[in-house]
Amino acid sequence: MKAIVNVALKQGVLDDQGKATHHALDTLGFKDIVKDVRIGKQIILELDSKDQKEAKSEVENMCEKLLANTVIEDYSIELIG
Repeated sequence: MKAIVNVALKQGVLDDQGKATHHALDTLGFKDIVKDVRIGKQIILELDSKDQKEAKSEVENMCEKLLANTVIEDYSIELIG
Protein backbone atom coordinates (compact mmCIF):
# COMPACT_ATOMS: atom_id res chain seq x y z
CA MET A 1 0.00 0.00 0.00
CA LYS A 2 1.16 3.52 -0.76
CA ALA A 3 0.49 6.62 1.34
CA ILE A 4 0.79 10.08 -0.17
CA VAL A 5 1.16 12.85 2.39
CA ASN A 6 0.80 16.47 1.27
CA VAL A 7 2.11 19.06 3.72
CA ALA A 8 1.60 22.82 3.35
CA LEU A 9 1.81 25.90 5.51
CA LYS A 10 -1.44 26.82 7.21
CA GLN A 11 -3.40 29.79 5.87
CA GLY A 12 -2.11 32.93 7.52
CA VAL A 13 1.47 31.66 7.85
CA LEU A 14 3.84 33.67 5.64
CA ASP A 15 5.13 31.53 2.77
CA ASP A 16 8.41 33.22 1.74
CA GLN A 17 9.16 30.59 -0.90
CA GLY A 18 5.67 30.96 -2.36
CA LYS A 19 6.01 34.76 -2.46
CA ALA A 20 9.39 34.52 -4.22
CA THR A 21 7.98 32.06 -6.76
CA HIS A 22 4.95 34.30 -7.33
CA HIS A 23 7.23 37.28 -7.95
CA ALA A 24 9.35 35.23 -10.38
CA LEU A 25 6.24 34.13 -12.29
CA ASP A 26 5.11 37.77 -12.47
CA THR A 27 8.43 38.80 -14.01
CA LEU A 28 8.19 35.94 -16.50
CA GLY A 29 4.91 37.31 -17.84
CA PHE A 30 2.37 35.32 -15.83
CA LYS A 31 1.21 38.31 -13.75
CA ASP A 32 -2.37 38.30 -15.04
CA ILE A 33 -2.97 34.57 -14.56
CA VAL A 34 -1.34 33.68 -11.19
CA LYS A 35 -3.22 35.02 -8.18
CA ASP A 36 -1.18 33.40 -5.37
CA VAL A 37 1.47 30.69 -4.86
CA ARG A 38 1.86 28.41 -1.85
CA ILE A 39 4.73 25.93 -1.72
CA GLY A 40 4.42 22.61 0.10
CA LYS A 41 5.95 19.16 0.08
CA GLN A 42 4.77 15.70 -0.84
CA ILE A 43 5.96 12.56 0.93
CA ILE A 44 5.30 9.15 -0.62
CA LEU A 45 5.50 6.16 1.70
CA GLU A 46 5.46 2.50 0.72
CA LEU A 47 3.70 0.70 3.55
CA ASP A 48 3.72 -2.95 4.50
CA SER A 49 0.08 -3.02 5.53
CA LYS A 50 -3.16 -4.43 4.15
CA ASP A 51 -5.51 -2.70 6.60
CA GLN A 52 -6.40 0.83 5.42
CA LYS A 53 -7.69 1.97 8.81
CA GLU A 54 -4.52 0.84 10.58
CA ALA A 55 -2.31 2.30 7.84
CA LYS A 56 -4.03 5.70 8.01
CA SER A 57 -3.68 5.75 11.78
CA GLU A 58 0.04 4.95 11.56
CA VAL A 59 0.65 7.61 8.89
CA GLU A 60 -1.25 10.19 10.97
CA ASN A 61 1.04 9.29 13.87
CA MET A 62 4.09 9.76 11.62
CA CYS A 63 2.80 13.17 10.53
CA GLU A 64 2.16 14.31 14.08
CA LYS A 65 5.60 13.14 15.29
CA LEU A 66 7.88 13.94 12.34
CA LEU A 67 6.54 14.62 8.86
CA ALA A 68 4.66 17.86 9.59
CA ASN A 69 5.14 20.73 11.99
CA THR A 70 1.51 20.85 13.06
CA VAL A 71 1.91 24.27 14.68
CA ILE A 72 2.36 25.92 11.26
CA GLU A 73 1.53 23.16 8.75
CA ASP A 74 -1.53 21.21 7.67
CA TYR A 75 -1.34 17.77 6.08
CA SER A 76 -3.56 15.45 4.12
CA ILE A 77 -3.20 11.72 3.58
CA GLU A 78 -4.21 9.67 0.55
CA LEU A 79 -3.95 5.87 0.66
CA ILE A 80 -3.57 3.88 -2.56
CA GLY A 81 -3.84 0.15 -2.82
